[in-house]
Amino acid sequence: MAGAERREAAEDDASKNPMNIKLISKEKNGRVHFEVAGIHAGIANALRRTMLESVPTMAIEHVEIAKNSSALYDEVVAHRLGLFPLSTDLSSYTIPSECTCKGEGCAKCQLKMTLKASAPGWVTAEALKSKDPKVAPVHAEMPLVKLLKGQEIELEATAVLGRGKEHTKWSPGLIWHECKPTIKINTTSPKMGEFKDKYPKTAFDGGKLSKDKILSENLLDACIGVCDEIMSVEYSDTDFIFHIEPWGQLEAQEILSAACEIINKDLASFSEAFAKQ
Repeated sequence: MAGAERREAAEDDASKNPMNIKLISKEKNGRVHFEVAGIHAGIANALRRTMLESVPTMAIEHVEIAKNSSALYDEVVAHRLGLFPLSTDLSSYTIPSECTCKGEGCAKCQLKMTLKASAPGWVTAEALKSKDPKVAPVHAEMPLVKLLKGQEIELEATAVLGRGKEHTKWSPGLIWHECKPTIKINTTSPKMGEFKDKYPKTAFDGGKLSKDKILSENLLDACIGVCDEIMSVEYSDTDFIFHIEPWGQLEAQEILSAACEIINKDLASFSEAFAKQ
């Protein structure tokens, strides 16, 4: 089937089947894996890109350094501060360009943070003091700079809401999706003895090649192509598996909810603009 025909068939299948969302797993570190069935690739990619590029988070944008006798230049210190993930309260802050202050800076769109250290040793994110307890470094142990005896650093940083499409420091996490695979395994294949050692050991359960183990251990790429007679894979055009790995600014559920709100808002604006034509 040609590419265009395949896309049309997928969209037709997606329109006939109602959308269904199923949580696959939620890990202790905040990673979430879920399945969305009954959509086509365009919608799946729009959701992924919105989560990655349009959901706002807090990050340090401006740094005023009063003292810095460390081994790092001021520019390097500022860059490292900008990459510190900050816990984000979306209900309390506004994108500067959308704020009533028109980007001049106020308590609604920016937050001041201070850092002062002079003791020898590593200066970590924990030393960054925030005026808002809801917005603080996610990983207190992240290193900023190492001070030697007699060295010191003192600065004031300004954190603002921003989007990943402006700079990756505002991206809320690592987010990707894949077409749902359907795995078929022929455990009675006479070639199993010849190729068994070529499959990862963790892909087996009770001595047999296991679909569940292959998926849970993320071994699909390692198993594809070893022997088509033993294992084959087909990918769905309407069912997708999403993976959200937050950096810590927002939880996975917050990222997904915010992305859906943004998409709905954009669609409403488009519909309104189109109606005026």
